[in-house]
Amino acid sequence: MLKVLIGQMDKGRGAAAVVATVLLLGLLLNSENAWAATFTVGDASGWKFNVDGWPEGKTFNSGDVLVFNYNPERHDVAVVDKQGYDACKASEGATIFQSGSDQVTLVKGQNYFICNFPGHCESKMKIAVNAL
Repeated sequence: MLKVLIGQMDKGRGAAAVVATVLLLGLLLNSENAWAATFTVGDASGWKFNVDGWPEGKTFNSGDVLVFNYNPERHDVAVVDKQGYDACKASEGATIFQSGSDQVTLVKGQNYFICNFPGHCESKMKIAVNAL
């Protein structure tokens, strides 16, 4: 009888371990940004003129988050493509952030951002980030 009870307890522990493992795997698979890095664009200076070289020497991955800090009365952040980056012009329908403290998640490949205020992008208020 004792052997039967011990066997049942072992089966219960085994089932609990399986359930715990499945739950843990589910959490890991659904937390893709758990290891994402957060970068403040321009570091302590923030999103400002001549920030175009800020990404140099940094490694970015898809899922990483860029934080843009700026005065929303003077700047914004437009998500553009290569053509918009080169021309310093956001296309119609482009995503434009205006809160002054925006968080943007990088997608794999090239990510381009400009300040859409007149003359700001031309003053190097733009960045190109390649996410692996």
